[in-house]
Amino acid sequence: MTTAGNFRTAAARVTCDVPVAGVPWPAYKLLALVLGALVTLVVGIATATAATAVLAGAAVGTVTWLAFSALCSTRL
Repeated sequence: MTTAGNFRTAAARVTCDVPVAGVPWPAYKLLALVLGALVTLVVGIATATAATAVLAGAAVGTVTWLAFSALCSTRL
């Protein structure tokens, strides 16, 4: 007997893991780290102030991490 609760587990979810030092990491985490570092570098060069660059990079990294983790979450 199929119930509505079983449809969540029946739907196939693609998980994209990237091995880092032999440990599987979700790709969205690496994307968030790369985007955060890139924004830190670009803002640091553009403004020549470390505080602004670090805060902007941290904000972009955090928002990216949280947004993609919500989208890729296995819990619905």
